[in-house]
Amino acid sequence: MRRPTVGAVSPRYQLVPAAYVVLRREPNEILLQLRQNTGFRDGFWATAAAGHVEKGESVLEAAVREAREELGVEIAPADLRPVTAMHRTEATGDPIDERVDFFFTCHRWAGTPRLVESAKAADLAWFPLDALPDPVVPHERAVFEALRGDGPAAITTHGF
Repeated sequence: MRRPTVGAVSPRYQLVPAAYVVLRREPNEILLQLRQNTGFRDGFWATAAAGHVEKGESVLEAAVREAREELGVEIAPADLRPVTAMHRTEATGDPIDERVDFFFTCHRWAGTPRLVESAKAADLAWFPLDALPDPVVPHERAVFEALRGDGPAAITTHGF
């Protein structure tokens, strides 16, 4: 059996990081968008601001950028509260299928959230955590449901 060189990384394994910002308001509501024309879970409700971390960008910078790009709001990095890091897969077997999602909540922002990317989202609405719409992106639903209680564990997995 051939062993890889120490420190070598398999070219088949790629990890895609993403930042999720769950805007919250009282009484225990979260802001969700209805996905459309994205190629992933279109027709599902999802975190209103989320997206891939770009090259050279920290996960905090990505979260702030996504909130600005998707909702037109400004968030200070200090106002982001880490919720969980989720290692997940859709189990497709594709090399790029491995994901790590960093979920944050935020109670304070500047501006009024609005649907900025209408080509990618059909609607934007507030929902109580105990009355989520259907369907919700499954791995995100797991986080939202955990937020009703003590919250999810610091590290979670989905799809394995």
